[in-house]
Amino acid sequence: MRKPIPFLGALFAVCLAIVGPATADDPEFIMEVGTVAPKGSPWAEQLQRFKAEVQEKTNGRLKVKLRLGRGNERSMARRVQMGSMQAFAGSVGGMSSIVREVNVIEAPYVFETFASADKALDTPEVTEQVKKVLAKRGLIFGIWAENGYRSYFSNQKIRKPSDMAGIRFRSQESMVHVETYEAFGATPVPIDNGNTLMSVQTGVVDGFDNTPLFAMAASWYQGLKEGERHIFLSRHCYQPALLVYSKKWFDTLPKDIQDVLTTLPHDLTVWGRGQVRKIEPVLLKNLERYGYEIYEPTQKELAAFKAKQKGVPDRIAKEMGPEGLALLKAIRKTF
Repeated sequence: MRKPIPFLGALFAVCLAIVGPATADDPEFIMEVGTVAPKGSPWAEQLQRFKAEVQEKTNGRLKVKLRLGRGNERSMARRVQMGSMQAFAGSVGGMSSIVREVNVIEAPYVFETFASADKALDTPEVTEQVKKVLAKRGLIFGIWAENGYRSYFSNQKIRKPSDMAGIRFRSQESMVHVETYEAFGATPVPIDNGNTLMSVQTGVVDGFDNTPLFAMAASWYQGLKEGERHIFLSRHCYQPALLVYSKKWFDTLPKDIQDVLTTLPHDLTVWGRGQVRKIEPVLLKNLERYGYEIYEPTQKELAAFKAKQKGVPDRIAKEMGPEGLALLKAIRKTF
């Protein structure tokens, strides 16, 4: 009777030759990152750098798959919280439905300048407060990114706060954005990113607020009719973005990979911010070519808008409870 062992051994050797050992194309772990950032945008480039950094530092054990141009930040943030997606990169506003306390960060005129925003967000006490509220909702902080300063795009000229009364603005699906509009007497209409362009085109809303970068990248600027295109550079809301991981997924990783994901070089954030800020003057010129009247308000004109918004940050922080108040306090201590 023949013994089967030599045959089985030969078969096993053939299988090994076909399958081969694990390689970078066959990683131990995969991280899918969802984001509304479109291909070619500064955010997408920052994420490409993040991807390269992580894959190099983990020696290919962790493969990063970027899912660019996805449409709904709230939905992606929820998926990451539940663990059906490993990571999400998006605006603080997009995360605020899950982590309510971060509404404080996007309250109007909390940050007067880029320098004040950088100083606050790069201060350990502020970032630790953010990490704390994220962790309570099943999210792990990765890095900061940036959308920039939001301003008003509308089919009507805006020069003073009363000009906004009754205008229907698309609002980000975030409490602080809704309350900011209401303080002016405007009518906020919460609409997700994916449905905003159509809502502007069909007249469901009369305008929106966002950065020139996002308005161009998402093609929202095309929604307003020619001859009715106005931008008021209110710069009322500094909107950072961030990358977060699902805690459910993160906890399954070995510690050395966890350390890579939570100790990323600050240069990634600095580079990303720089790219966003560098491109804005070019984008404003392009918007003028597309028929936009761009108005840069004087300090006196801005003061009237700031006066209308003065109580919003404290009111939002109070509504968010002790941790919202603590976050606003930590931010203000850096000024």
